[in-house]
Amino acid sequence: MDFDLPENAAAVREGVLAIAGKYDQDYWSRCDADKRWPEEVWRELVQGGWHSLAIPEEHGGAGQGLLELAVALEALAEGGAGGAASFMYLLTPAFGGLTIARHGTEEQKREFLPRIAAGEIETCFAITEPDAGSNAMNITTQARRDGDGFVVNGQKIWISGVERADYLVLVTRTIPAAEAKPRTNGFTVLLVDIKQAVADGTLTYRPIPKLGTNTVASSMVFLDGVRVPADRVLGEVDQGFAVLWDILNPERILAAAGGVGSGDLVLKIACDYATERAPFGKPIGSNQGIAFPLARIKAQLELARLMTYKAAWLWDRGRPCGSEANIAKLTAADAAWQAADRAFQTHGGMAYSLEYPVARMFRDARIAKNIPVAEELVLAHIAQHELGLPRSY
Repeated sequence: MDFDLPENAAAVREGVLAIAGKYDQDYWSRCDADKRWPEEVWRELVQGGWHSLAIPEEHGGAGQGLLELAVALEALAEGGAGGAASFMYLLTPAFGGLTIARHGTEEQKREFLPRIAAGEIETCFAITEPDAGSNAMNITTQARRDGDGFVVNGQKIWISGVERADYLVLVTRTIPAAEAKPRTNGFTVLLVDIKQAVADGTLTYRPIPKLGTNTVASSMVFLDGVRVPADRVLGEVDQGFAVLWDILNPERILAAAGGVGSGDLVLKIACDYATERAPFGKPIGSNQGIAFPLARIKAQLELARLMTYKAAWLWDRGRPCGSEANIAKLTAADAAWQAADRAFQTHGGMAYSLEYPVARMFRDARIAKNIPVAEELVLAHIAQHELGLPRSY
């Protein structure tokens, strides 16, 4: 058993931290306030190849795995980005690069992966629907066979990054849920050319005003007769559930990595403040009422980090990792939220000021307990699959 990070992963961490170190909290606060993608950071990640770690070398990437992506995301969050880092590694590196590398045809890999590695195209992912919510089995967006392709109709909600993406990794039903036996049958995952569909008038989107993570927009997406060629299927028609799990598990693992990195960042901000602030003649961090809660959060973050790395390690080896991915996401999201909440309390009234980054991190941390899967569903999964309790949903 070896708990040292592989040399490649350690190098990734140092490389991404070096980029993150160039951008201070004022930069991230401005991006958030202006609802602007951190273009300067993204450009540096692309130029250094830090976004294409999981793309095979023959297609222009680094030939690494999910563990390296998780380490990169964690480092970017810890280095200053906080919650903004998660979408920078989920949208294109994971939803596009990782998924196509594992499930794309050879033709798809040759067409898309070099362009992703070069920073020429970006991707996003769409599964959630207004009426289905977290119940992916009940999605109703339909892909109907039509000649040499498919015609797609339906709606998606909370789709992040569609406004800047070139391709949408779209989860559809080619067999309605009521007719699918077993219920995991009938899913088909498609690569949709967003700009072509927008030009055709068959895809529109409407941004949703939201509380936090404002460096990327999240939108309602309307699909009204979107045409998708048959060679844009990822995996097999009607058998897309296998592809879907290889999207959802990495999504949870990367969300966990973002939570750990964000927690590390806001914990450091809180500790720095507690060391410097001395209104009663000594640093407030010398009081156990301040120090002990911060120390407990440090312990929680270290435990979440271990499970995040384990889940990524399992996925890279093609081994089952559903429970580990869920536990990593659950513990990291909670630790990140506790860190943000405690940082808020440590700063006192000044945490409410937008001059400090705590308010932004507080807002961004809260949503991680709900996405990419609500903690109640994670607990239901653990209860059923780890404890053997009766199914609750």
